[in-house]
Amino acid sequence: MTMNDLAAKWTCRGRTIDLQAGALLMGILNVTPDSFSDGGRYVEGEKAVARALQMVGEGADIIDVGGESTRPGSLPVEVEIETERVLPVIEELKKKTNVLISIDTRKSVVAEAALNAGAHIINDVSAFESDRRMAEVARRHGAGVILMHKKGEPQKMQEHPRYHDVVGEVGGYLGERLDSLVKEGLAIDTMAIDPGIGFGKSTEHNLKLIANIEKLRKKGRPVVVGLSRKNFLGRITGNAVEERLAASLAALAYCLMNGASVMRVHDVKESRDVLLVLKSIFKERGAC
Repeated sequence: MTMNDLAAKWTCRGRTIDLQAGALLMGILNVTPDSFSDGGRYVEGEKAVARALQMVGEGADIIDVGGESTRPGSLPVEVEIETERVLPVIEELKKKTNVLISIDTRKSVVAEAALNAGAHIINDVSAFESDRRMAEVARRHGAGVILMHKKGEPQKMQEHPRYHDVVGEVGGYLGERLDSLVKEGLAIDTMAIDPGIGFGKSTEHNLKLIANIEKLRKKGRPVVVGLSRKNFLGRITGNAVEERLAASLAALAYCLMNGASVMRVHDVKESRDVLLVLKSIFKERGAC
């Protein structure tokens, strides 16, 4: 079995996803008052569920529910607050859709509550390092796992981040986390990796990671990329958050063409259009 074969399979609570059939779109649902792009818009449960169902209708394969902002400068929230934000939304989504549900958290208590409510995936920006119990929770539930690289904590991670070789260092870190968690009993086929665009990286660092995204696929696991509306796109274009759709889609298209398996996005409908057009073009190229 080749590395590409390994990277094309992802098991999340007994559901095996064949990524050779095409990349997935993960719709972002921030039930927080302070996320950088849509903070405060979906704090109310009914609005959050309605937004999630809208994204499913637009083509989202996964809904990623987060109750704690990890934007640069953000502060942590208490576990009780985070749980109260996400659980009602996950419970209601489970009743209304069969779509995969991801919980975006660094806390094992929140993750376990979300899994008990029906979530399938733990998306942890600390790659299971913030809470040592996270691996045991994921293993016991057979959850899908997304391990992300970040440098520093959200409060200060954008204060002059430094790397000698950002591509090599991020790839090395993610490889080490995969190996470590396999030793802790997690099945390799449950894990995906994320380079953490914007998490302790300068604009140059982000661009180097995107330009070399295919190297991460050589780790043998699906590559998740979240770059939608991020600050580095604003620095390149000069556009505010609400005006970064075109820039987001340009970067998304490059990642999809170069090995990304899951794209974490705000604008599902437009991202789905990019995905469908690329798929049609590659189909024709293969037929030539």
